[in-house]
Amino acid sequence: MKIHLVDGTYELFRAHYSPRPGRTAPDGRDVKATHGLAQSLIALLNQPDVTHVGVAFDSVIRSFRNDLFDGYKTGDGVEPDLLAQFPLAEQITAALGLTVWPMVEFEADDAIAAAAVRFARFDAVEQVLMCSPDKDLAQVVSGQRVVALDRRKGEVMDEAGVIAKFGVPPAAIPDYLALVGDSADGIPGIPRWGARTTATVLSEYGAIDHIPPDAGDWALKVRGAPALATGLAERMYDALLYRRLARLRLDVPLPETDPEQLRWKGVRLPELEEFCQPLGLESLLGRLPEPDSG
Repeated sequence: MKIHLVDGTYELFRAHYSPRPGRTAPDGRDVKATHGLAQSLIALLNQPDVTHVGVAFDSVIRSFRNDLFDGYKTGDGVEPDLLAQFPLAEQITAALGLTVWPMVEFEADDAIAAAAVRFARFDAVEQVLMCSPDKDLAQVVSGQRVVALDRRKGEVMDEAGVIAKFGVPPAAIPDYLALVGDSADGIPGIPRWGARTTATVLSEYGAIDHIPPDAGDWALKVRGAPALATGLAERMYDALLYRRLARLRLDVPLPETDPEQLRWKGVRLPELEEFCQPLGLESLLGRLPEPDSG
């Protein structure tokens, strides 16, 4: 079997900001993102090799990381019409018969990473596909068994792909993001540490705290090494904090312990009909797939 783990928050944002025309419920509510999310999930379920699915959402755009760093991302600035659809997104996903993980203390990426590592250990699982382009998830990619799938581009990134894209193996991705920064998550990075330099140094030392504080002790030649080493030494506390922010949590208490618990058994039709009718989304009902009898 293959396990598909979907970043529902990403899908919701993607649908909201897509160039497709808006979608309004009879009561005037904006439901474009909800409709687009449902279309995307139905399209996924219509693929013949999709049988086991989990969908994670950021029920609130805040997590334990905000308690560690004031600059970490929040829901501030997110359009109210989009924020209002987060509960709707979880409801319609559940009505489609899919396993839903609503995250509050943790983030959707944490849930996906934890599930990927957990279920990849089962012999019956051929492959785990993390359906998101988020660079954070690269840290749990493993060989070709756990991969990242960008559904919009139709691109799969395995472990060799992570190294080709970032210049470091999956285990070093949190260190890489800590030094380079990640604007999407509000991680500022360390000054002067660009992508190429960071990849070169981490390829040699593997982790931030293994980099010699004196550039004279570096086993490789890097342009501007003295300034880089000094800057990192001065900001080492920040760098380690940023790494902690970037490192995904694998201890998320997901209730499912066996991959068979993610098997899709079909939509909850009465629940889905009841959900769609007041929102004017009845057109979704004509596109529903049938579950694999296996």
